[in-house]
Amino acid sequence: MWLEDYQKKLVSADEAVQVVQSGDRVYYGGNAAIPKALVNALARRRDELHHVQLNHVLLLGDDPLSGEGMEGHFRHNSLFVGPADRGAVNDGRADYMPIFLHQISRLFTTGILPLDVAMVMVSPPDEHGFMSLGVETLASMAACKSAGKVVVQVNDQMPRVLGDSFLHVSRVGAIVEHTERLPNLETRPPSQLEEAIGHQVFGLIEPGATIQMGIGGIPDAVYAAMDGDMDLGIHTEMISDGAMQAIDRGVVTGNRKTIHQGKVIITFALGSDTLYEYLDNNPLIEAHPAEYVNDPFVVSQNDNMTAINSAIEVDLTGQVCSDSIGTRIFSGFGGQVDFIRGAARSKGGKPIIALPSTAKEGKMSRIVPTLKVGAGVVTSRADVHYVVTENGTANLFGKNLRERAEALIEIAHPDFQDDLIHAARERRLLP
Repeated sequence: MWLEDYQKKLVSADEAVQVVQSGDRVYYGGNAAIPKALVNALARRRDELHHVQLNHVLLLGDDPLSGEGMEGHFRHNSLFVGPADRGAVNDGRADYMPIFLHQISRLFTTGILPLDVAMVMVSPPDEHGFMSLGVETLASMAACKSAGKVVVQVNDQMPRVLGDSFLHVSRVGAIVEHTERLPNLETRPPSQLEEAIGHQVFGLIEPGATIQMGIGGIPDAVYAAMDGDMDLGIHTEMISDGAMQAIDRGVVTGNRKTIHQGKVIITFALGSDTLYEYLDNNPLIEAHPAEYVNDPFVVSQNDNMTAINSAIEVDLTGQVCSDSIGTRIFSGFGGQVDFIRGAARSKGGKPIIALPSTAKEGKMSRIVPTLKVGAGVVTSRADVHYVVTENGTANLFGKNLRERAEALIEIAHPDFQDDLIHAARERRLLP
């Protein structure tokens, strides 16, 4: 029955995007699940369309909808800024909405940000007509439930990831079959600096803990440092090759998790083809929407929840900037605060901010007297517990401003400690 429905809905990409009208609000998948055939077809309709709002999370690679000549036709409303739209956001040609990742779905389901069309990439349907959202469940499920029209790009390269991540053929309006390789995240061996930070962070992880980590050299270094019979679990928004390798080494088992015992819980994946193949029909991995995975209340139900996130800079009182460089928007809130707060509420939990002590090849301290003018505070000083650099760990929880300044100066790079002491005295943080 569903197969007949599938065949009736099968159209070309150019036909499928005809559902988009001027003034519409469109959501499309991001990260490694950008439905490129649909996006490119929409770009070809430029001259027919005006004032179409494009809502999405992180976009990788080049985005044809934010290129030259698209102004007045399409405008991005980015829920997490990435390489593809960062220039447009900072040039004023696109918008950025600061929001916690677990609250994005609420925008759609409550009508605060009503959607006319949702465009997502999915796996081929199974024998029951269910298509998996694959490597990005995140907010795509809520978008598909809330949008007036749903268009899917069926890609036979998309893994069938298990969990709360399935759309039935009956729930979509148009289907486009288009094969394309999923974007890969280029990995490299961690640097000596990242390895040093990784070992500092690993020293805070207790056996039986449940881990959340993001993207980049420091998370990879932490995963690489993991060794022994630790019985770790994973409850994270993103899974990477580093996590997969830790599972294969037997460091991650999930046997001591408080919820979803024996399962790795994610909301999206970004990595290599090997990772995507690993996810396909793997009963160890479950993908759920971000409103569940990232909900601080859910996160906190994992005992010994250890959340490890990064920052651009941290001031001497513990304020964390991680979405902007001064006034220039770099990324977004993402799930940092979701997991920092969830870990703080967890029994035995540890919220960790990990970063190198310097930037620009050692010319600039990332522990700073004050954040740059216009810099955004993503994680407030009251939320911050552990701050880790290659030089050590500062536990700020329960410390006053003077004690915080002292602890942070201790883990700053030695080249900048005298300047930080002087600045702290000027601010009356130190006597």
